[in-house]
Amino acid sequence: MSTEAVSRPTYGNWRRPRRPGLGPLGLIGTFGVFGGLVVVLLASLISLYAALVLAVPIIAVLTPLTIRTQDGRNAYQMVTLRIGWWRRKSKGAHLYVSGPLSSRPGGRYRPPGLLNKVTASESRDAYDRSFGVLHHPARNLYTIVLGCEPDGGALVDPDQVDVWVALWGEWLSRLAHEPGLRGASVIVETAPDTGTRLAHEILPRIKDDAPTAAKEVMEEVVERYPTASSEMHTYITLTYGVPGGQKRPKEEVIADLAVRVPGLLNGLVAAGGGSAYPLSAERIAEVVRVAYDPAVAADVLNARAEEGGTGLEWDDAGPAATLETVGNYQHDSGVSRTWLMTLAPRGTVRSSVLRGMLEAAPGTRRKRVALVYRPIDPATSARIVEQDRRSAQFMATSGRGMVQARAASEMRAAEQTATEEASGAGLVEFSLMLTITVDSVAELADASVAVRNLTAASRVLMRPADRMQAAAFSCTLPTGILPWEQTLIPNELQEAL
Repeated sequence: MSTEAVSRPTYGNWRRPRRPGLGPLGLIGTFGVFGGLVVVLLASLISLYAALVLAVPIIAVLTPLTIRTQDGRNAYQMVTLRIGWWRRKSKGAHLYVSGPLSSRPGGRYRPPGLLNKVTASESRDAYDRSFGVLHHPARNLYTIVLGCEPDGGALVDPDQVDVWVALWGEWLSRLAHEPGLRGASVIVETAPDTGTRLAHEILPRIKDDAPTAAKEVMEEVVERYPTASSEMHTYITLTYGVPGGQKRPKEEVIADLAVRVPGLLNGLVAAGGGSAYPLSAERIAEVVRVAYDPAVAADVLNARAEEGGTGLEWDDAGPAATLETVGNYQHDSGVSRTWLMTLAPRGTVRSSVLRGMLEAAPGTRRKRVALVYRPIDPATSARIVEQDRRSAQFMATSGRGMVQARAASEMRAAEQTATEEASGAGLVEFSLMLTITVDSVAELADASVAVRNLTAASRVLMRPADRMQAAAFSCTLPTGILPWEQTLIPNELQEAL
């Protein structure tokens, strides 16, 4: 009797984008170093004292660029973050009050912060299904939201899981060829089951003349089952932009998106997404409303089961009041804290590396894990891959000892990336955000411990989004908020820093 070893595929080979410039200085810091050297050398021709007078401030300005945190931020960026927080707090921007008793015009409950100027529209796709479109007027972006019910990995053959992973990678690579696509995100939301759907399914079917024991058993199932179960929802957001200089009517952009929805849904179904469907504007508003006020989740489910819908509009999807602090975000009936990924899992991982993080966390009201993707067009991908390949070859041939061994490993990874890109694979920048919502501030400490355990099991390093909790909370909602599109400094300049 012989046994055959079954090898499971592993995944990895992701790396941070290489920062241009010398070491931690960045491109701007490198230009500053060389420019400062030229100025100091010219001043030294006049006198040594003049050269010292110029060298001291240049060193003082460039030194903070060499001080980097684990996620790559320099000292200037850290100081800017704190100054921005102090300015918002001094102006009272960390407080938000809406509704008829507030000073805001209209007297409605519009979502706060980055979502305050967003508007919602609705259209129908080629199969006559309604879908909502969120318009971000500040950047002239349009977002569609797709929902799906993934099949899960329980009782599924490993070969089928590998096929799903491959098809999901193919779906992501296709995003680079989507005209006008600026970014995409996958949000997995988990929460304790309220038992509303189970009650609406079972209780109306209990006959009056049924045996007493049978009725008591079914009623006990309805009462006790939700305490040990959870509900999970998966949303995919796709955010499109209009090329600069073009003035396309809003109706024309929405009509263009309606043509793309069926093809995107078919790709999700093939990648293990199960039943995939577009979300209507009402359904998007319901998701945002429940995120800001988790206590109304059961009421929303009741209204949908009894009336077929809630009739909720986007202008009433926000909270009545919010308070942002350094480490948390208080909103209506919940308190949330958001974490940002600083380092992806090192080495190779299995396809189930994030399973523990995606499952429901005990002791929390709601939990959302958002994977944010930024597709890179094929031309830019080829240039980036080739630059990384040349840089890795240079480091491998110029180092010694342990540095040379590490550079050789990086060169092999760069060669593999170049080979895969040449064979048709796409290049995507990605990040991960996690939001935990509890009932009170006192429960955040236990929730933080649970998050540390989840991230450690998934081999992901994360840090709290301190002093930007409100913005980070909005980024984990299925509303198409792309972090790199919301910065005052252009993304190209930030990469140069």
